[in-house]
Amino acid sequence: MCAAGTRWTRAVIVQAGQDGSAVWTVPNVVSMVRLALVPVFAVLIVTGEDVWALVVLAVSGASDWLDGYLARRLNQVTKLGQVLDPAADRLFILVTLVGLLWRGVVPWWVLAAVVLRDLLLACLAPVLARHGYGPLAVSLVGKTATFALLYAFPLLLLAETPGPVGAVSHAVGWAFAWWGIGLYWLAGWHYLVQTHRLVARGAGGERQEDPA
Repeated sequence: MCAAGTRWTRAVIVQAGQDGSAVWTVPNVVSMVRLALVPVFAVLIVTGEDVWALVVLAVSGASDWLDGYLARRLNQVTKLGQVLDPAADRLFILVTLVGLLWRGVVPWWVLAAVVLRDLLLACLAPVLARHGYGPLAVSLVGKTATFALLYAFPLLLLAETPGPVGAVSHAVGWAFAWWGIGLYWLAGWHYLVQTHRLVARGAGGERQEDPA
């Protein structure tokens, strides 16, 4: 049984490494689980199940790092994964912010800052496509911003706890949130500048991973 499982894993790794068309790879499954956790978190935050909501947020934050690491480690970088990972990140960030706003944990401008940045990137996509380019490659700044935001959310929710734990979580959580929002917009500016340069150059390019 163990040998059969090993042969199946190796077969998937080879398939993913050859043409990037594999679907059921380990990193893709991790991203799918993160997507499945989005409605779970929404229900938990609305019903006031803060402990389980914290668990879901922590798992989501860890899985965001894990799927990328496994994709590189296992040579399982796939076309689906390049779309699924940033899509899962954005959806989780959006739903989490809406939930935290509904609970009064974060002010409206936090949600507005994230949504406006994503709308900016959405406007860049047709411009790039019109000049023969696919979505821009993910940047280190963009990925760091996503990590910071995903780590800020459970801390901001934990900040609702009275006492020293809540106070420390409030300070650290908002530090992550400010860094995340700042880096999120810095990455957006980089994508805007990169788009301008590509359009000005007037040459085609290859499709790469969505910016995070």
